[in-house]
Amino acid sequence: MANGTVKGGAIQKAQQTKAAANTGAQSIKQLVFQMKPQIDKALPSVLTGERFSRMVLTAMSTNPQLTECTPNSFLGAMMQAAQLGVEPNTPLGQAYLIPYRNHGQLECQFQLGYKGLIDLAYRSGEIVSISAHEVHENDEFEYELGLEEKLRHKPALKDRGAVILYYAVFKTKLGGSGFAVMSVDDIKQHMNKYSKAANSGFSPWKTNFDAMAKKTVIKQVLKYAPIKTEFVRAVAADETIKTNITEHMADEPDETVITVDAEEVKQEDIPENIDPETGEIKEEKAPETEEKAEQGRLL
Repeated sequence: MANGTVKGGAIQKAQQTKAAANTGAQSIKQLVFQMKPQIDKALPSVLTGERFSRMVLTAMSTNPQLTECTPNSFLGAMMQAAQLGVEPNTPLGQAYLIPYRNHGQLECQFQLGYKGLIDLAYRSGEIVSISAHEVHENDEFEYELGLEEKLRHKPALKDRGAVILYYAVFKTKLGGSGFAVMSVDDIKQHMNKYSKAANSGFSPWKTNFDAMAKKTVIKQVLKYAPIKTEFVRAVAADETIKTNITEHMADEPDETVITVDAEEVKQEDIPENIDPETGEIKEEKAPETEEKAEQGRLL
């Protein structure tokens, strides 16, 4: 009888926790619909408010921890994506909404993808060509810095081996050009130093290291490009948490706080019914195991 009581209490607790999460999800969804006029106003003509809203709701469905983020941080990340005109959490890889433990609670961080960065660079009007590539150990690759810089890369046709370097190149409409080269170790050091949500199980650093490495080297090379202030402000929005919703989100300060005991949403915190690689929801768990998953997420 005692075991039955404990089991029944566990099931009830799990159901209550799940119900609370569903309530949070519904409230955020309602806010997304309420903000549709602001979304429509912020988006470029190539992206409709209805389509953008569907992307946001799909992101919430595939990553339930987004529904546990504070509503204002979620809306702030969403509006940053809208105002920059980039698609969040889609196969295009333009931008991501990432759950991040900040101020001791889950908040939503906005993060640019490397394809979003490239798109913004083209939109600046100064760049006519920009790309990033990986170099494998069996490729032919050489570069030289100085007054007469040069870069040459001839990929091996087969058996290329492991990736050892990443590089990015650009050309401007006035004929200028530049490149940047980073080793895999350089990329990882940069990730650990500057990416606040790199350890999040849903971070693209976990699910697509190659894309994030290319983004990093693109950001490095664009430091030498003649780009406009508006583009610099857009790039500054990368990896930020903002809860004050305005018509100019780029002007709002980043509210991310890093402390010694700060916990990011790590791989082990991901609900067991979510595939960390794809964000897809697996089959529903039995109530007994649901409690364990909920407890792991709250730790």
